Amino acid sequence: MHLNAKFITLAAMNTSQPLADRMRPNTLDKYVGQQHLVGELGVLRKGIESGNIPSFIMWGPPGVGKTTLARIIANQLQRPFYILSAINSGVKDIRETIEKAQKHKFFNKPGPVMFIDEIHRFNKSQQDSLLAAVEDGTITLIGATTENPSFEVISPLLSRCQVYILKSFESADLILILKQAIGYDVELKNTEIILQETDALLRFCGGDARKLLNILELVVVSEQDTQGLGKPIIITNELVVNKLQENIALYDKNGEQHYDVISAFIKSMRGSDPNAAVYWLARMLEGGEDPKFIARRMLILAAEDIGLANPNALLIANSCFQAIDVIGMPEARIILSEAVIYLATSAKSNSAYTAINDALSLVKRTGGVSVPLHLRNAPTHLMKDIGYGKDYKYAHDFDGNFIADNFMPESMKGIRLFEPGNNPRETEILKKLQEQWRKLYGY
Repeated sequence: MHLNAKFITLAAMNTSQPLADRMRPNTLDKYVGQQHLVGELGVLRKGIESGNIPSFIMWGPPGVGKTTLARIIANQLQRPFYILSAINSGVKDIRETIEKAQKHKFFNKPGPVMFIDEIHRFNKSQQDSLLAAVEDGTITLIGATTENPSFEVISPLLSRCQVYILKSFESADLILILKQAIGYDVELKNTEIILQETDALLRFCGGDARKLLNILELVVVSEQDTQGLGKPIIITNELVVNKLQENIALYDKNGEQHYDVISAFIKSMRGSDPNAAVYWLARMLEGGEDPKFIARRMLILAAEDIGLANPNALLIANSCFQAIDVIGMPEARIILSEAVIYLATSAKSNSAYTAINDALSLVKRTGGVSVPLHLRNAPTHLMKDIGYGKDYKYAHDFDGNFIADNFMPESMKGIRLFEPGNNPRETEILKKLQEQWRKLYGY
């Protein structure tokens, strides 16, 4: 595959490394994304180029390059670089690392860089142990977190650090990362890989570049095992889905009959046939099926197939699940039978089920669209300063405790996901929606 992209030089070519590690950039010019921080006018780029960066915390979703950026900064500043993981490091590890850093600090020379991954996992005492070293410049602290630092980082430490927000990758960024891997990776560049479709790759990675490269490597290696080396690999959505499914272990506890009978049981209740539902219940109980398994499936049916037509169905199903755990067999059969007949004879609606499926489909098509600023929570000064919660209209300040504001991402304004079912309860819901959301529900 011919690409017009800058060649990525690898610091060390170790073919036993995962693709994501092999493709980790080592300079800002090779770093993809986060242009608001490392672009030509980015605040971090200016600090790096001047050789003077503050202690800071990077806040962003997984796989957007937090660790890579920390490594690049230490590399370009030519400072000692220490890495601690909050998962397996304690106060002792922090103090030992600070002692090492003190040995490298001479006169006015900037201190080493200490990178702490998942800093939100450090407890108060662990974070307290960093304060003095950050304050006196013994270390320049770079923390990485997927959680809001306003909540997870103690105030004294947060006040000594800048907070930089890393954004999710755009589709164009992820496709560029794919093309760089295909064109320049030490292993992949020797295979003809045609990137025909990318939707499945982007959907399954969820905006995580590391996961994206892991999926690409899995698909390529698996296809090479299937068709042999030397043949072109055409990446399509179907190929990606099939290869991922092949690598997910399937578990069938009791064989086909187990699933056939539970299927008949569910379909009988959905079809409002209490006689068939009780028959299939008896078949499962007689065959030694776990009553909890049956009750769990009834809980699902109560939400999926009855839903808002009769919200009490979910309460009945949940009570059944709890009761059989207390009572046990054989008396649990009576509780199950009562609940099964109730569910089978109840009014049916799948409006809640359809709404969440449509919503999930929308999310998969559109990705991680940002939450509008006026809907974001803003309990701290940091969050208020960047516009969180601004212009939010408090419903209770308006007549009827309602205001027809936009609560969706701006690009999805006016999208209708919930369609009330044709039953007495949801007819009432529809009337209420028509009064409140006149344009959306066609009043």
